[in-house]
Amino acid sequence: MLQLWAYTGDHGQAQEVVQEAFCRAYPRWGRISRYDDPAAWVRRVAWNLATNRFRRAKLFTAFARRHRESHVDGPSPDRVVLVAALAALPERQRRALVKYHLGDFSVAEIAAAEGVAENTVKSWLHRGRAALAVALGRPEAEGRHD
Repeated sequence: MLQLWAYTGDHGQAQEVVQEAFCRAYPRWGRISRYDDPAAWVRRVAWNLATNRFRRAKLFTAFARRHRESHVDGPSPDRVVLVAALAALPERQRRALVKYHLGDFSVAEIAAAEGVAENTVKSWLHRGRAALAVALGRPEAEGRHD
């Protein structure tokens, strides 16, 4: 084990690979015990396990280097307020506003998707914008009109 400790640089890791080598030898001991030097088999398995750990660690490091997470700032306070205001709207108005303003759907496309008349979609958009304007402290109801 001293050799593996020197090889791995970690006493605990050396103990783990030796223990794993003995665990692998146990079910095969009937065959391994007939070898000229059964301990050599256990040492070889322990060395192979330690080497495999180094390989896996190297692969993981390379993988992690390629797939680093980048820090993304959280939502701005304006976005948080907007999302909360949208959540307070009736579902149909919210869906229409999101599809129209964020999804670039036309009124006709929204009407077709919802199975309603275009004037109904226009009404949802108008009411949704008005409710958003009040929720966002803009009672003048800015925005595009259809």
